[in-house]
Amino acid sequence: MVTRRDVASIVGLGAVTAAALAAPAVAQTADSNESTFARIRRTKKMRIGAVGGGAPYYMKDLASGQWKGFYIDIAKGLADDMEAELEITETTWGNSVLDLQANKIDIFFGLNPTPKRALVVDFSVPVFNNAFAILCKKDFKPKSWAELNSPDIKIAVDQGSSHDQVVSRLTPKAQITRLKTADDATAALQTGRVDAQCLITMLSLTVLKKNPSLGQLVLPTPIFATTSNAGFRRENDKTWRDYVNTWIDFNKGLGFIRNAIITNMELVGVTEADIPPGVSL
Repeated sequence: MVTRRDVASIVGLGAVTAAALAAPAVAQTADSNESTFARIRRTKKMRIGAVGGGAPYYMKDLASGQWKGFYIDIAKGLADDMEAELEITETTWGNSVLDLQANKIDIFFGLNPTPKRALVVDFSVPVFNNAFAILCKKDFKPKSWAELNSPDIKIAVDQGSSHDQVVSRLTPKAQITRLKTADDATAALQTGRVDAQCLITMLSLTVLKKNPSLGQLVLPTPIFATTSNAGFRRENDKTWRDYVNTWIDFNKGLGFIRNAIITNMELVGVTEADIPPGVSL
């Protein structure tokens, strides 16, 4: 059977990246102007951030300290092709941009490319698309965003998130409860304080598998989606960003990224059949 790496070794990643990856004849030394790409090639270490409670993106076994999740598998594939060892630093969704800016990590997978973030960090091409969904209490099943846009409807979101932004824009007439975390918003739905919670589809499916009695997932029409991308520290040399973009497109074409997502969704009990029609990975 031909593997992803077999194909990669046959067709390569293009003239630009092939030249960039050529091993130097003499060992390089660090300097203050060294780019991220050059540092990874010199040290043979690639640093990523990971979120401890971010299943299925990131999952950390508290007993063993081992990391799983589809962005862990994707990062491992990237590190392998860079001929580098993967180093994982635990972070949070909120601190990931700060860690990139502080040069604590080389890349963070799982960022939505908002205009505010784009002021301070660079983004890759999309890794996959993720539609916005609504988790609803059992006796409530709206079909559209227009139906949700009512003063009688209470919607919970995690404050400042992409969920907050989409609900604020699409349902300004609803009673929007903004809480510190997505888990807090889920608790508000579970205890009956709100009628619904806005989450991206990937997280909605995971939440429902953990607690089927919570209600049901609704994909309101029209479907609105965001993208999940990688973030980079902004630097003048764009070789690292350009290489990762080439790598993502190449491995999407091979089906490697889709397989990593589906396989890790299964670790949290979600199968491909659970993904609602209209949602494309």
